Amino acid sequence: MTPIRVLVGVLGMDQHELGAVGIAKMLRDEGMEVIYTGCFNTPQTIVQIAIEEDADVIGISSHSWEYLYYTPELIDLLEQNDLDVPVVLGGSVITDEDAATMRAKGVAAVFGSGSNVTEMIDVVRRLGSGEPAT
Repeated sequence: MTPIRVLVGVLGMDQHELGAVGIAKMLRDEGMEVIYTGCFNTPQTIVQIAIEEDADVIGISSHSWEYLYYTPELIDLLEQNDLDVPVVLGGSVITDEDAATMRAKGVAAVFGSGSNVTEMIDVVRRLGSGEPAT
């Protein structure tokens, strides 16, 4: 069985990558193949890497307000490139209201502060297998 390929990165000028690194390690420990892009990515860069690496899921870690701007742009670029790759957004600054807004814009799953790690891994596994997040 081919492992699920998860691209994990941070968008914009957000320098807080500890969460992204932690999630990348947890996903790897669960048997997934992780492509870690680090900080300072643009939506265009994420889409290009997703194409090159044949990503099954894109995970964006965000600990600044920039997700409100960059995530919808990322979703639009995925659509423009005919890529059906679900996006998972996670970060300590994501409010419930913003999470609903991001889901309405096409984000498959959103995890804010205090989210259950097991649930996050299960959602990524389901999305990577072509199933819905819930």
